Amino acid sequence: MTALVIDVLSLAPGARLLAPSGMMTPHNSIDSPLVEGARILETLWEPELSSLALLLEAESETVRLIHQVSSAPQGAGYPEEVFSDRRNRYTEASQELAIASLGISEAAGGGMEGIRALVAEAENRFSYDHPEVRFNDGSDKVPHLSCGLTPGSCIDINTYLVASLRAASFEAGYVYGYFFREGSGGRTSGMHCWVVTQHEGEILAWDVAHHLKAGLGPTQPGLNPAPGYRVALGHSQGHRYATSDGDIIDLKLLAQPLLLSATGSWDKCPMTARWAEERMEPPETTASQVVTTGAV
Repeated sequence: MTALVIDVLSLAPGARLLAPSGMMTPHNSIDSPLVEGARILETLWEPELSSLALLLEAESETVRLIHQVSSAPQGAGYPEEVFSDRRNRYTEASQELAIASLGISEAAGGGMEGIRALVAEAENRFSYDHPEVRFNDGSDKVPHLSCGLTPGSCIDINTYLVASLRAASFEAGYVYGYFFREGSGGRTSGMHCWVVTQHEGEILAWDVAHHLKAGLGPTQPGLNPAPGYRVALGHSQGHRYATSDGDIIDLKLLAQPLLLSATGSWDKCPMTARWAEERMEPPETTASQVVTTGAV
């Protein structure tokens, strides 16, 4: 049985964690995880995204999440919420970007050629990097990058691309999880994200960041342009979860387990993810045994 095993490291007993519960795509079904080294306090529901998150309390220095991974049922697709045109500072194009994106699409003839033109435009606006300051920091909408190269990671590039595509009236979604590079031994220590488009019944994945990072030339559709394999755990930017105590957790995204800091922010923490052949024995507590906050 294939499993995705995530180890959250160097935790203090009683630390609070928030972790994505899993999702289904046309490629994989990722079950809600078995949890070791932590107590599940609540399963939280994000109603606009139909996403689940686990609120955990660490009972040891390492918390392990074991997701069963199986092939998606025949005919399975992405959740429809992936393509929902929700408006927030991470998804909505500025007026300048919206006008430019529509013009680029129309000049290419619209349709699939319009999508390809906007993917190429996003590729031409970024150099792959991990800047301390993101191109949209401090902006209430996704700004237009009109010339030159802006340093950006997969997060930056795909934020720009999704906003651009949606501004030109294309169905586009932001998906994230883990990418396991060929030769890595099935291990990684960070998340990855990519874009999916849906047009006239055809769903395509686009990974501009991998094309740029690996020097693969103009971006072509496909899940793994750089050799390896990936698994999706969540989608979209702008999450809001409500706890049973009435607390509101606002997040940009929930791609990997987050740690509640002393100041009340939810931050990344040391972790590793790996593929494994695991015997999935039921632990004392599973996500299905916890009362869900909200209606599923």
